[in-house]
Amino acid sequence: MGTQPDVTASHAVWHFRWPAWCEGLREDYEKVFVEPWSPYFGAVLLAIATSVLMLSGVFWGVFAGLKLWGDYLNQFLGLGGLLGIADSLENPLLHRTSLMNITLIAGALAAALISRQFRINRPPPVEYLWGALGGVLMGVGATLAGGCTVGGFLTPLMFASPVGWTMWLGLLLGAYLGLRLLLWAMERVTWGTTPPTATAHPAARRLYPLFGLLLIVLMLAWAATWYGAAEQRLVNRAIIVLTGFALGFIVHRSRFCFAHAFREPFMTGEGEMTRAMILLLAVGIPLGSLLLQKGTVDAYVAIPAAFWLGSLVGGVIFGIGMVFAGGCATGALWRIGEGHLKLVVAAAFFGWTGSVFGALMKQWGVTVADIDIDFLDGIPEITQLGFQAYLPDLLGGWGWVYGLSAVVLTVWYLLVRYNESSERFTVF
Repeated sequence: MGTQPDVTASHAVWHFRWPAWCEGLREDYEKVFVEPWSPYFGAVLLAIATSVLMLSGVFWGVFAGLKLWGDYLNQFLGLGGLLGIADSLENPLLHRTSLMNITLIAGALAAALISRQFRINRPPPVEYLWGALGGVLMGVGATLAGGCTVGGFLTPLMFASPVGWTMWLGLLLGAYLGLRLLLWAMERVTWGTTPPTATAHPAARRLYPLFGLLLIVLMLAWAATWYGAAEQRLVNRAIIVLTGFALGFIVHRSRFCFAHAFREPFMTGEGEMTRAMILLLAVGIPLGSLLLQKGTVDAYVAIPAAFWLGSLVGGVIFGIGMVFAGGCATGALWRIGEGHLKLVVAAAFFGWTGSVFGALMKQWGVTVADIDIDFLDGIPEITQLGFQAYLPDLLGGWGWVYGLSAVVLTVWYLLVRYNESSERFTVF
């Protein structure tokens, strides 16, 4: 359900002998690169990073990239024609969201190497089953909601859409139901619960920090090469390379986890990650609104046509899935960078199911968008799952948007604090 870094072990294998006069530098190094960052610090950095993406005219997403990988898998399996997947798929290194996912994994890997927290993590066999089941459910949920905890929840809220709030409700309900279902399953499934024999740390572990620093240099060189290219598309992708890498580094160092924020109050009553999530939204929503009001980015570019049915039902299914998987899409990616094999399975089934179910929903006409030019003041898309809802138009101004956000976040914070003291909403 998530692994805390072994900071003590990291210290124990630190073989480099610092000169006495560098003791202060050593302490600073360990605080920045070895010891976990505060999730609140991570939340603020994530709000800034996502705002940088908006400044460049794009947004943070995860699901579309995983779905592209699933499309490639279906083509390899010979299912592309049956599912109506295009014969020619976009290059994963040029597809905006796929590139962001790849660089996010690289950022998490660099952080894990530098802190010596990278290790191939082999869970008990039954955990692979839960990871696969969770990945399937997340693929279905993300298809219905138009995105995962990032593209269906966080990003729409930064783009002032109520679709984020309806998915938020779905995720809360899904996390609660998911924990009850997981508890029921764990009481009845006894196969494969014995963990594999632990293996010793590889001898090369003492070189991990050097590998991590080398990876940072390579990523900077990659971004610089594309930024200096004549093709504007590569210049734009250079920004994504840097931002995606930064996102991966931040979420690993702060152990920031969307699934943890929704799951843990129901599981143990602990609410620190939830409060960090509230801080992320409290900072990110106003930042996003300022960029939208200045016309920096198209308001509808990141809003799924899923308000309210798709986002609510999809959020419930996704919430159940992320509990079984042990992480959402972003959590799966950064833990892959840390070496967790269960999350590799979860991400693989997530992407594959997203490809299959997304293709089927398109064939059935459920997610095929119509354009209603008379709807509101814009030209939103409408599907059988909902429409592109923009709060400033629905509520008649930004003041109401700020007020609604403040009320929801305050109530969420108070309920989390109440539950920490009373454990009123915990399942276990």
